Amino acid sequence: MPHFDLVIIGTGSGNSIPGPEFEHLNIAIVEDGLFGGTCLNVGCIPTKMFVHPAELADAARHGRALGVDAQLNAVDWPGIRDRIFGRIDAIEDGGRAYREGPECPNITVFAGRGQFTGHKALHIDLHHGGTAAVTGDRFVLAAGSHAVVPQLAGLPTGAELAMSNTVHTSDTIMRLEELPASIVILGGGYIAAEFAHVFSSFGVHVTQLARGKRLLKSQDDEVSAQFTKEAAARYTVLLETTVTGFKQSADGVVLEVTGPEGPGKVAADVLLIATGRKPNGAHLDVEKTGVVLDDQGRVVVDEYQQTGVDGIYALGDISSKFQLKHVANHEAKVVKHNLANPDTPISSDHRFVPAAVFTDPQIASVGLTEAHAQKAGIPYVVKVQAYADIAAGWAREDSGHFLKVLADPSTGLLLGAHVIGPEAATVIQPLIQAMHFGQTAKEVARGQYWIHPALSELVENALLGLPEPR
Repeated sequence: MPHFDLVIIGTGSGNSIPGPEFEHLNIAIVEDGLFGGTCLNVGCIPTKMFVHPAELADAARHGRALGVDAQLNAVDWPGIRDRIFGRIDAIEDGGRAYREGPECPNITVFAGRGQFTGHKALHIDLHHGGTAAVTGDRFVLAAGSHAVVPQLAGLPTGAELAMSNTVHTSDTIMRLEELPASIVILGGGYIAAEFAHVFSSFGVHVTQLARGKRLLKSQDDEVSAQFTKEAAARYTVLLETTVTGFKQSADGVVLEVTGPEGPGKVAADVLLIATGRKPNGAHLDVEKTGVVLDDQGRVVVDEYQQTGVDGIYALGDISSKFQLKHVANHEAKVVKHNLANPDTPISSDHRFVPAAVFTDPQIASVGLTEAHAQKAGIPYVVKVQAYADIAAGWAREDSGHFLKVLADPSTGLLLGAHVIGPEAATVIQPLIQAMHFGQTAKEVARGQYWIHPALSELVENALLGLPEPR
């Protein structure tokens, strides 16, 4: 049984750990899927590469109020798909070849599924056949998460799901052979929202089913309500609806549903299941090496990304409540430092974690929502700044979109920010910076130039609109 100084499970953000400072170590990398992890292969990067052409395809809708009469003539789905994965698949191949090649002589790659069998002992079912067993002094658990598929009679799972032409998760939906005429999307979160935007923009008839009263219900209440209103105006949205049955039809799929108006059926060419993702800790049998999982299935870590087992670290979706690539990257830097400098460890900073939803309208958020502040009894002041009240909003004839900022009434420090509207993920960045560096709202607003007439004036005006701190 080969023994390694360091064993890394997962090649998303975990693959960034091996570097010159570890060239003296004998390292094993274990990967059950594609090199690069969720973000590169089935998440952030390909979805956003679909979102941009979707924005171009949908541009005519926004031009009508501005006197532009345009139309979408055609969407070359195979061309869009192949451009995207032609680039991504090459990166995946290159990443694997690099780690397996002569440039990394101290690294051994095991392509297969690893599961712990005992203390710091891992069994690997290799993809090419056979098995391997390894032990290690130190481990990094960076195996990510997997798409959740609800238990429903008749719904394919496992290998059957992976081979299905009509039932998909976010892992497979982007590689469709052709653009469907209709799609039903199950879920009310950000994955569902982004794919509903993409397919609706490409002319597909979209039906979205959600159990809640609003879409994106984890967002600020006003943001969630505005987005739900706009989504329902673009495509069919069925709220407070549960799926009670599934059938494969000659033309696609049929879902039996129950909603506010009673039972009914929804038919489409394709079903996309977008009901969330679950950490892969249980898949690795981490408890057999003494690592603890919480009630959500996440690996439990401390502020240094260490588990309760000496020498075993975890990062990213397998351990974090923030299923975000930028969080996983941050945690990987922390783990890398702490592996190299165990006597002077650094801790992860999860105080102000931003996130964005790349729909239309775009959404971005950081910090507390009003609902969270009220529930926790945290005092705050709030300013809502409409896009329609700045020059860049006039240029777009914007309606209904806004930035909301929350601040501490005593200090003027920002507590949260929530944007729905054009380029929200970029607009919010000065506020993320202010929160991290302890700048007050008035310092940020008055202490610099703001380009006129840019969208950033939304931030300036919102901050100026907050009351002076007491």
